[in-house]
Amino acid sequence: NSLNNPQRFAPTLFVALEEADIDGKTVLWCYVPFISQLVTFGGKIYDRAEDGDFDVTRSPAMLGMMTERKKGISTVTKVFPYLKADDFEFERLMPLVRRRAKSRLDNHPWWDMSDEEIIQSAGLYDTDTVTGQSGYNLAAVLLFGKEHIILSCTSATYVTDCLLRRENVDRYDDRLRVSCNLIDAYSHIMGFVGRHTLDKFFIEEDQSVSIRDKIARELVSNILVHREYTSAFPAKVIIERDRIVTENWCMPRRPGKLDPDTFTPQPKNPLLANFFVNIGFADALGSGVRNLYKYTKIYAGGEPELIEGDVFKTIVPLGVWGVVVGDTMSDHVQMSDHVSDKMSDKTKMSDKNARGALIAYLRGNGEVTAAEAAKILNRSVSTARRVLSGLAAEGVVAASGANRNRTYRAVR
Repeated sequence: NSLNNPQRFAPTLFVALEEADIDGKTVLWCYVPFISQLVTFGGKIYDRAEDGDFDVTRSPAMLGMMTERKKGISTVTKVFPYLKADDFEFERLMPLVRRRAKSRLDNHPWWDMSDEEIIQSAGLYDTDTVTGQSGYNLAAVLLFGKEHIILSCTSATYVTDCLLRRENVDRYDDRLRVSCNLIDAYSHIMGFVGRHTLDKFFIEEDQSVSIRDKIARELVSNILVHREYTSAFPAKVIIERDRIVTENWCMPRRPGKLDPDTFTPQPKNPLLANFFVNIGFADALGSGVRNLYKYTKIYAGGEPELIEGDVFKTIVPLGVWGVVVGDTMSDHVQMSDHVSDKMSDKTKMSDKNARGALIAYLRGNGEVTAAEAAKILNRSVSTARRVLSGLAAEGVVAASGANRNRTYRAVR
């Protein structure tokens, strides 16, 4: 009776009850379908979260989030008709995009496309079917926009907060706040993870692989691609003594802990996900979660936890071997690399962290200069050049060009 009473439920819900006999008892079961409209009960609107019903009738922000969630579309498709090419960093970033796409697929079509053709191919320039206005969408802004444009289009809410909580667990030991475009953000966050975790030696199919980088790649791409950018909630990457925790706001489809055996992947932002796949920053939908479970077991002997809610939370154990403790290695970790005895223990460990960060950056971006490396490491240019020169001497990277303009790239 209540379901068919418009003064109780609106719109009317057509729900059929079914009976089932279980252990001598009669159980009534019904399936409540997903609908695109907001449903009122007794003149109020409720949002179901975990095991509670919350009245959001007088909360415009929560109502807006519910409306967007029910639309079944990504908010990064929003068109900004007044943005111009000068508001973006196409000239600097497009060559990197082409190299990354070609590195992933030798005959990738983006290699021979113009900037405009890549933008169209990636769906970054669109027409709003409601207003009829055409322009760059929010996905284009997030991927290529200048920092002030990104902050303007996201209501100054876009930031990713990277924290190291190793000794000062109430605050932090190191911090990196990222508010640049997603292409650069990916590299900066990967570098942060590389500085503060160990890159242990592993063999996979007779080849040496960086399991740490594979795990970090999934974590970083997830918080950047599957994030809801209309929320003021800052995404977080928190490295603790024995685990990495990431948090980002999302529009949950199925709240609760994800089961890898029954998990059905649903991209929150398909445009961003497809772009990251094309440039090798992410894998095809669904394989990322499987990789995270696979490589976490190898790296730390445990399994990650993925918990979907308004805040999507991922917890990856590191084990006793995963984290750099202090400026020198813990007693449980032995350094096998030969380092000059003339260098202090602190310099040895700092350079080891710097090496890992730069190797992770080069694997994601192709090349770097000493000045760029200094910014990534937050250290002097001379220190960055010394670390890069050491990697070049070992054959890990290749150097080209004169001293002032010398670039370094990873040797594959």
